[in-house]
Amino acid sequence: MKDLKYYMGLNYKIEIVEDEAEGGYVLSIPDLKGCLTCAENLEKGMEMIKDAKRQWLMSAIESGYEIAEPSALEDYSGQFKLRIPKTLHKELAEKSKKEGISMNQYCLYLLSRGNNFSAKCP
Repeated sequence: MKDLKYYMGLNYKIEIVEDEAEGGYVLSIPDLKGCLTCAENLEKGMEMIKDAKRQWLMSAIESGYEIAEPSALEDYSGQFKLRIPKTLHKELAEKSKKEGISMNQYCLYLLSRGNNFSAKCP
């Protein structure tokens, strides 16, 4: 049976974001929706997120809430299908041809840069 000890032993990803406005850090566990805490420093934050995880799990178990297990990289193939407007498809095909790379490589390049590429295309 999956109990608190079982879930506490799982290696959930912890996301840490610096709070530039207030100072300190916000720590969360994305796989446990709503499980988060704030702390002035990372050392204290790591202690607090463990406690937040325990409290979140205890509440979920008591409520009969379905608890997600940690997501793993193996759960993702690295592929997805995307429908886009024909004009954007044309623009991407032309830009990738100009760069001398496949459209897949060009789109990966643009996504990895995290830029709004259509605003930069002449």
